[in-house]
Amino acid sequence: MMKKIIFILLVAIVLVSCQSKPVAGESVTVAGGSYKNISPDELKTMLKNKDFVFVNVHIPFAGNIADTDLSIPYDQIEQNFSQLPSDKNAKIVLYCRSGHMSKIAAEELVSLGYTNILNLKGGMVDWEQAGYDIEK
Repeated sequence: MMKKIIFILLVAIVLVSCQSKPVAGESVTVAGGSYKNISPDELKTMLKNKDFVFVNVHIPFAGNIADTDLSIPYDQIEQNFSQLPSDKNAKIVLYCRSGHMSKIAAEELVSLGYTNILNLKGGMVDWEQAGYDIEK
């Protein structure tokens, strides 16, 4: 009987640990709403089951993280509005080289009414420091 209980508990623990985890991130409040900063490790996990539009906003070009969907200059977000999802609740993940340009782009998207924006904190610099590759 005790072995059955232990076995059931172990199975339950394994099943719970295999479920996808919501992105924790660090919420950043800006005019018009908020966005979340995520770490390289959080992004790496998200890329395994990609359910977002992945946008490189860095200029000039300094490389891409694999599975990047779009390259839109951080200072031309509004001019390239047609490339972005029309659904303002769509999940969009932004990155640049250091995190500065993507922060500006995240603030712009929030001001345009987008509600599910994530920003790779530290950009490609932190991504590489975490041991992940950049496509040049």
